[in-house]
Amino acid sequence: MTTAEQIRSDIKIGPELARSWLLVNAMQTDRFTGAMDSAADVVIIDIEDAVAPKHKATARDHAVDFLTTGAEAWVRVNGFGTEWWEQDLKQLSRFPNLQGVMLAMVDSPEHVMKTNALLAPHQKIVALVETARGVQNLKHIAESRATFRLAFGLGDFRRDTGFADDPMALAYTRSQFTIAARSAGLPGPIDGPAVGALGVKLADAAGVTSQFGMTGKICLMPEQTATVNEILSPSVEDMSWALDFLAEFEVEGGEIRNGSDLPRLARARKILDLAGAFGLRPPEGYDVYNTAPTDTYHC
Repeated sequence: MTTAEQIRSDIKIGPELARSWLLVNAMQTDRFTGAMDSAADVVIIDIEDAVAPKHKATARDHAVDFLTTGAEAWVRVNGFGTEWWEQDLKQLSRFPNLQGVMLAMVDSPEHVMKTNALLAPHQKIVALVETARGVQNLKHIAESRATFRLAFGLGDFRRDTGFADDPMALAYTRSQFTIAARSAGLPGPIDGPAVGALGVKLADAAGVTSQFGMTGKICLMPEQTATVNEILSPSVEDMSWALDFLAEFEVEGGEIRNGSDLPRLARARKILDLAGAFGLRPPEGYDVYNTAPTDTYHC
């Protein structure tokens, strides 16, 4: 795999385009600095699933202490209806540097709306859907004005349904996330993590994420973030194709020539817009003509 060059190393990726969402256990404060120094687009301090019930208050205090330093981060808060949910939000929402919350166990739009009512106006909510009931309500959750992005709570969903951790078994579910997000005008959904995966296994898992139109992925280790970023970014081949197509299109007058030109034009512009947002470009001297990505054809 050829790696694209970074145009700028200090480029900041907004949460609407964020690829890697790194969860950090709030009880492991020694890992906060490493997480912030990683390649993660978003760091999420986790006071929910990673924390035993008896440590929830302490974990929340650790998140508060971290935000008190002025650090910008997200927090995964406990689900609506739990004994910790309201206090989580009251303690955290007073920090202007809280970028947003990932709300666990979202089953209905009511969970998101009631959470939103306890947050400051600028703080965003990623709805983490983790149950069969939540998936059945994805359309309504996505259409809630308080939902910023959808995320797939893969582990809990599999526990709830008994599905295998296999792309084919989960194909329908992943498709539903992307369809719901797209129809509601939301950014692409965030896929669940590949637990313990690195190298080729992680690249394959992130490839599945991309194949289903999901544009972010939860990471559980800092070492996963760079690979996820690469796989969920425009490839060198796609960037090369987009540049070649646009150059050819302009040379031939910039006029629509057939039914494939409009989808190809939209795809080329999207690829290059994303590449620019991520600070990427093909390596110097890379000039290989490639066939169009398969989603650009139109009869």
